[in-house]
Amino acid sequence: MKTLGEILKSSTEYLSKKEVGRPRRSSEEILSYALEISRMDLYLQFDRPIQEKELDVCRELLKKRGEGIPIEYLTRKLEFYKCKLEITPDVLIPRPETELLIDFALKEMEGNKVAWDLCCGSGCIGLALKKALPSLSVTLSDLSKGAVDLAKKNAKHNDLAVEVLEGDLFAPFAGKKVDYLFCNPPYISSEEYEALDIEVKDFEPKMALLSGEKGTEFYERIAEEVLPFLNPEAKLFFEIGHLQGEKLQAIFNQSYWNNKTCIKDWAGLDRYFFLQYN
Repeated sequence: MKTLGEILKSSTEYLSKKEVGRPRRSSEEILSYALEISRMDLYLQFDRPIQEKELDVCRELLKKRGEGIPIEYLTRKLEFYKCKLEITPDVLIPRPETELLIDFALKEMEGNKVAWDLCCGSGCIGLALKKALPSLSVTLSDLSKGAVDLAKKNAKHNDLAVEVLEGDLFAPFAGKKVDYLFCNPPYISSEEYEALDIEVKDFEPKMALLSGEKGTEFYERIAEEVLPFLNPEAKLFFEIGHLQGEKLQAIFNQSYWNNKTCIKDWAGLDRYFFLQYN
């Protein structure tokens, strides 16, 4: 009977041969999930014998990870800005860069206002905002029924009172107004989509990635459709593609847009675009 330490070593070697990114971390996540223990406990229980039934579960997960399936879709969980989220192939896997978006945005926000999270996916942005500012009135929306159902589930699991709507961009918000509008829409161009990493292109939902030929189609729609939904001095917060800062400046070039700011991520690339309506 093999020990946990031996299984961790062989799992890492297997995923390395499969050229999986961060094979040690993936092995830790899989074993932690399969054995229902923390990653720290993996090392505290290094000599623990692994039962054959436990090993079968680990092997199946490792096989799928070796095929390129992202670890988050295998374990179906992710921690994001103090929220515990379930993640399924219906939604994009939230990235650390989006946590940074929330860090920046919260500096510009106050409670007792209305916030919307459009193209919400798992609900990560809207739920993180509600967690950070409980007095916010938060509504999330998505065109995907699978995403809407998952966002509702994540809201309930985190005990966060938000509204989740199904529909295309502003369609679910008829007659309503917002103070803080968040959107992390599909912003990949057709050319960029073809060059995406296999783990992203083959397993994450295409409709949440591909914007269209240019990559800026959703921002153009927002610029055209958003005005009737904005309260005075409303603020908009977007996550954008790494070459889209100047393009967003051009799209939102009308005189009623102020305080337009393009913020870079840790890698020094355009990643966030903020502006205010006056």
